[in-house]
Formats: sequence, C-alpha cells, structure tokens
Amino acid sequence: MNNAVLLASADDIDFMIHGLFSYELFGQTVWITTSHVCIAIVMMVLIILAIIANRKMAKATEVPDTLQNVIEIVVEFLDGIVKGSMGWSAPKFRNYIGTIFLFILLSNISGIFGLRPPTADYGTTFALGVITFSLIHINQFRYNSLKQIWTDMCSPLPPWLPIWLPINLISEIAVPISLSLRLFANVLSGTVMMALVYGLLKAIAYVWPAALHVYFDLFSGAIQTYVFCMLTMTYISQQMGEEPIKQQN
Repeated sequence: MNNAVLLASADDIDFMIHGLFSYELFGQTVWITTSHVCIAIVMMVLIILAIIANRKMAKATEVPDTLQNVIEIVVEFLDGIVKGSMGWSAPKFRNYIGTIFLFILLSNISGIFGLRPPTADYGTTFALGVITFSLIHINQFRYNSLKQIWTDMCSPLPPWLPIWLPINLISEIAVPISLSLRLFANVLSGTVMMALVYGLLKAIAYVWPAALHVYFDLFSGAIQTYVFCMLTMTYISQQMGEEPIKQQN
C-alpha cells in the first residue's frame, strides 16, 4: 500500500493528505485521497464487526460466551451513555450516537495500525459536525414553535428587542465548526507527533513509541470520541426540551 496511507510504511514518513488517483466528473477533476481510503477501511471493519455481532446475537444463549459478553457490554455501555444524556428521547438517537461513537473511536485509534486517522482530515470531522448541526435544527423546528424559537434567539432580552439575535445566530453557526475543529485538532496533533517521532527518531524508534500510541491514539482518541458524542447529545436534547405530555401518559 502507498506510504501516504500507512504512516509507518516507508522511510519518507509524513502526516499530509495525499492524492492517490483522480478521475473526471462533470468536467471537474476529483481526487481519491488517503482519507477516502482510510475511511473505507474503517467502514469495512465496522461492517464486518456489525455482521459478526448480528449473527452472534441471533443465536444468543442464556449463558453468554466471551464474544456475546463483549457485544452486550458495548451495547449496554452505549445505551447507558445515550439514556443518561438524552433521557426520554434516547431511543430516537441511540443508533446514530452509537454509530458515530464507534466510527470516531475506530478512526481515532487507527493510527495504532499505521493508518492515517480519517478524523485527522477536517473534511471528515466537518461532515460529522454538519450532520449533528442538521439534527439539532431539525429537532428545534420539530419540538418548538416559531414563536419559541424567535424568543430563544432574542434572549436574554425580550423578543421585541432582537439586539442579541446576530450574536445568537453566530453562536448557532459556530456549533458545527467548534465540534469539528475540536476533534480534528486533537487527532491531527497526535498524528503529527507520531509522524515526527518516526520520521526524526527512526533510528531509535523501537518499542518505546508504543507508550505514545497509548496516549495519542487510545486515551486521547477515546476522550475526543466521548466529548464529541456528549456535546452532540447535549445540543440535541436542549432543542427537544422536556418530555411531551403524550409521551408521559
């Protein structure tokens, strides 16, 4: 595989995104980059794991074996996070939150296996931020009246005095940017550090870089995954408000 995809595959190690090949589409040149390949690898791994988990749980036993235990622990962990953060609306979003949690986590830790993490590409993290931004405002209009939305956008002043409206609009637009930049910057910094270690200290970069991988890929990757998902759930829950009366009865 091209050394642009695998950070540790050759002597010329770098952390840049490289174009692998291009094709013409509607008169425009479209490049397939290392990020696309790494995303495809991560997605294939997730699909394979999902198929294995589905077939295993279809034949679940009362006394679970190791694999069934692992699957149940992961599902219960993700369900617990979503339910604890979103309350009554958790069933509506546990599939989405669970999916992005596993995708971001696997993307973040892919550096352990020599890949350039897809989340070290701002195009990937910004797309995730835009999806979250869309969900926030879809649910805002679904669960709030136009009057309430206008009042919230003008707060803390009365709705007839919309002085704060531009500032609140900017804060809303900044949500996908802040979400995506936080994840991107943290993952990219770890990628840059590991590339520098392998590139500048390759003569002695044996065994001990594993400790750095534990921090930059496992620990930091898991923390950033958790932060992104928690902020996503918090933003969506704020727009959905309290449980509707019809849901309580």
